[in-house]
Amino acid sequence: MPTGRAMLILIAAGALAAAAAHQAAGTPSRAAATGGARLSDAELEKAIQARFANSKIAVNRFTVRVQGGVATLEGRTDVLQHKGTATRLAKAAGARKVVNRIEVSEKARQKASASLAQGRRRAQIKRGESVPRSQPR
Repeated sequence: MPTGRAMLILIAAGALAAAAAHQAAGTPSRAAATGGARLSDAELEKAIQARFANSKIAVNRFTVRVQGGVATLEGRTDVLQHKGTATRLAKAAGARKVVNRIEVSEKARQKASASLAQGRRRAQIKRGESVPRSQPR
């Protein structure tokens, strides 16, 4: 049975072997995505497009351009959350910075505004119905 220190060395060796296997398979490792070994602009663009294609935002068909590790996203969406999702996916793929020029439709803005107003009304009603925190004795 290995000692605690030997066990840590074995775990570290296994992690290094797994990272090497990912690199050999052409899959960018976490180190590559966080700046260890940068992808070329063309590779990064393809990685971002692949992440978009495998997500719910694929229906929007956003365009991606990468220059110097900076991803520029363009397009239009009817779902407010898709804009933020696109930024997160691009960063997760390894973009150093993301310039998000995705336009949100007026319909989506109105829907989000109505949901927010409805949520506020629900919160006010619940607060008004609740028992006060401290009651006089």
